[in-house]
Amino acid sequence: MLTLARRGRRLAYLTIAWNCLEGLVSVIAGAIAGSISLVGFGIDSFIEVASASAVLWRFSRIEGGEKREKTALRIVGVCFLVLAAYLTYQSLRDLMLRVLPETSLAGIIIACASLVAMPLLSRAKNRVGTQLGSRAVRADAVQTDFCFWLSAILLAGLLLNTLLGWWWADAAAALLMVPLIAREGIEALRGEACDSCA
Repeated sequence: MLTLARRGRRLAYLTIAWNCLEGLVSVIAGAIAGSISLVGFGIDSFIEVASASAVLWRFSRIEGGEKREKTALRIVGVCFLVLAAYLTYQSLRDLMLRVLPETSLAGIIIACASLVAMPLLSRAKNRVGTQLGSRAVRADAVQTDFCFWLSAILLAGLLLNTLLGWWWADAAAALLMVPLIAREGIEALRGEACDSCA
């Protein structure tokens, strides 16, 4: 059990390191290109840092694990809801202002890298979360899955904007994900998260 807990901590540290790098690159590249979706993706990465930090906090002591588990699960739930609200705001703003960002090679590269890294990280978290019986770790794995989908949306939006001039593509796709993300946040806050993600 201690070995699994150590593995869970390592995965949380890896998530924090990756998302800090991803967030910084995305926010800077988005600011340079004038891409609200890229900046939003970067801010999402910092929300992922909060989620991984909650899981790290859950592992900080063996005693009081159940109470820490519930608190960590609530924090992950709040992160989902913050993400849903932010995506709604940014997507609607993009659509209303008809924002046309410039091409961002750095954004395309970071989105591609995230498409490779996130599934690997999510599978590892799911495995550890299932073996530990930790719903907080499994909820964090689901949030990592959302990062994968957001990477796919971002990449599609950047490519469609670059190749076809479809300024609205990634904002519309992000709006389609909002109900799913919000549902996961509500379930996590109720303590029902990951009942269906095993």
